[in-house]
Amino acid sequence: MQISRFVFPTGGLEEFVDDIVASERDGFAGAWVPQIFEWDALTALAVAGGRTSSLRVGTAVVPIYPTHPVALAQTAMTTQAAAGGRLTLGLGTSHRFVVEKVWGMQFDRPRQHMAEFLDILTPAMTGEHVEVRGEQLSAHTVRPLQVPGTTPPDVVLAAMGPAMLRLAGTHADGTVTWMTGPRTVAEHVVPTIARAAEQAQRRSPRVIVGLPVCVTDNVAAARELAREQFAPYNDVPSYRAMLDREGLAYAGDAALLGSADEVGERIEELAAAGATELCANVFGTPDEQAATVAFLTNLV
Repeated sequence: MQISRFVFPTGGLEEFVDDIVASERDGFAGAWVPQIFEWDALTALAVAGGRTSSLRVGTAVVPIYPTHPVALAQTAMTTQAAAGGRLTLGLGTSHRFVVEKVWGMQFDRPRQHMAEFLDILTPAMTGEHVEVRGEQLSAHTVRPLQVPGTTPPDVVLAAMGPAMLRLAGTHADGTVTWMTGPRTVAEHVVPTIARAAEQAQRRSPRVIVGLPVCVTDNVAAARELAREQFAPYNDVPSYRAMLDREGLAYAGDAALLGSADEVGERIEELAAAGATELCANVFGTPDEQAATVAFLTNLV
């Protein structure tokens, strides 16, 4: 199982890019960045890609509602070229409260919206003429995108529910989850997406599991910090469903924390569950974060 790091924007753009680049220097296999209400993720990864040589970079995730798939295909292929072919494009539908309240759009049948988005995005990135007239999205390209010498990136979906997991298995390269524990990965995520990929005669899907991680000798304090820091995810429906499956009351309780041996055992549990990659959101005191980074990169 590969070990990557979640890199959240902090401060200015240069500082954000420096943090992404530092993931390679620290020894992580990859760096994943969110598309939230800060710096544009794909632009930052394009800059970071030019300053790294082996680091795999990915978005976790770009929300699809505000962007037409042909426009996103252009941006993603440009970032893929800048990153030397090391990009994974993570896509998500976001959440009803964001889509409807922030963007003023209808959050209507998100699985259908994602399916039509992929029907346009995938051929656009492979240099095909696109002719799609869907119920929610349409595209008619006058000519194929011209991005010579660039192969399309892997596409993974923020898929946790059954319908979206099946779509990820049949029409994408995998899933990237958040706040989803090992039991849920083993009993729900992996069987659902793997079965769909097999039926579609696609390669085995990538299962990237995003979780908070802290190597610490003060478990009680770290647990309290996790519950406080990740409290906003407690009542978001998609995450709440995964927490309920795992039997967790608080999002912070999904964190992998404890001694190096204890965290290592939890990571082994994830690997046994079928996760192909851990995307670690390193948290804690500065000393705990340093210890966590040292421990995780020793596993790479």
